[in-house]
Amino acid sequence: MYNSSAADGAANTEAGSRVFVYEVVGLRQNEETDNMTPPIRQSGSVFIRVPYSRMNQEMQRIARLGGKIVNIQLQDVAASANGHLGFSQSDRGNSSAVTAKSEQNNSSASAENGLQPESEPKGKPMTQAKPKADKHKDVPVNIYRPNAPYLGKCLSNDELVGEGGIGTVRHLIFDISGGDLRYLEGQSIGIIPPGTDKNGKPEKLRLYSIASTRHGDRVDDKTVSLCVRQLEYKHPETGETIYGVCSTHLCHLEPGADVKITGPVGKEMLLPEDTDANVVMFATGTGIAPFRAYLWRMFKANEKAANPDYEFKGMAWLVFGIPTTPNILYKEELEEIQQQYPDNFRLTYAISREQKNPDGGRMYIQDRVAEHADELWQLFQKENTHGYICGLKGMEGGIDEALSAAAAKDGVNWIEYQKEMKKAGRWHVETY
Repeated sequence: MYNSSAADGAANTEAGSRVFVYEVVGLRQNEETDNMTPPIRQSGSVFIRVPYSRMNQEMQRIARLGGKIVNIQLQDVAASANGHLGFSQSDRGNSSAVTAKSEQNNSSASAENGLQPESEPKGKPMTQAKPKADKHKDVPVNIYRPNAPYLGKCLSNDELVGEGGIGTVRHLIFDISGGDLRYLEGQSIGIIPPGTDKNGKPEKLRLYSIASTRHGDRVDDKTVSLCVRQLEYKHPETGETIYGVCSTHLCHLEPGADVKITGPVGKEMLLPEDTDANVVMFATGTGIAPFRAYLWRMFKANEKAANPDYEFKGMAWLVFGIPTTPNILYKEELEEIQQQYPDNFRLTYAISREQKNPDGGRMYIQDRVAEHADELWQLFQKENTHGYICGLKGMEGGIDEALSAAAAKDGVNWIEYQKEMKKAGRWHVETY
């Protein structure tokens, strides 16, 4: 809470007029964080702007929410005055700094994405780390902001779920040829749905991972694509079916319709520059979106022709959790790449409602990871191997459990090893 006595006199000093940016990880999703501005997205870090007079109170509040402050930077006041967020260069571009919580964050989604529900982790003590230099300083970020979004057009809107599958997931392509929107594989864009929220205020943007390469599906630098699942769940008290505002808007968008786009944002999920790297990907449901972009960049013929300086020679392995075979998003594309590049791409499905784990239960993504844990652990010990997780947050615990058992055989603590991978820029997580 805001403490007026702490602010008395402080605002009249040079320090008191400053604003600081807290980089926070580990915030738990609950009633209080749902009302945060900006709302949080579980994709690495959250950036919170804090006036000098409220620094102590904000530290205490973050600790209560289970968060950990890993960096504090003085906001660039001059940049802020010119319409920019004003983060220092080491902070600029993280997706969580400007976005609303993803609509896909709901408990009922777990079973429909090949993922066994798990409990939320408890918070950790608050610590502070030294600032780190940003090796991705040239990555395009926040070209279009919520107060001045780019107005694109929907070119196509196609169903990805096959007959007999669960729910609806759409692949949308937007025309961005009339503006300056540029992006890289692994980034996200924001979509601002029309209308107002329950408080009569304009709807906030929702973030979606980009499903196309930097050149777009048509490889002409004029489009951007999304993979969107319509959010649908039962109200716990009334039993009423609730539909997500933005996801429903997008899933029913007609070709030719306008769409408000912000961004791009995010540096957490970028591909390594090393073309000999091994890239291990864990996805549930629409978490496949950034990995589709990776695989197109690595293997599609027209993409390779457009990128003569990038020739992927490493090994890519996708472990994909889905509920049924008709829910395998981009199935034909994935299996075509597997057939054409068997030495460089490995595809492993965890189809929860059709396959059984060794105990006779449903086959979830963590069961597949456990099945291949020794091999995955050997891969992760190589300095050129990167691990990526995208989709529902609940899969993280199962993945860690399986890899912990494999690492323990060599006397290694997986969690500590994973932290070192993260520091080295080899462990990338974007979950919700």
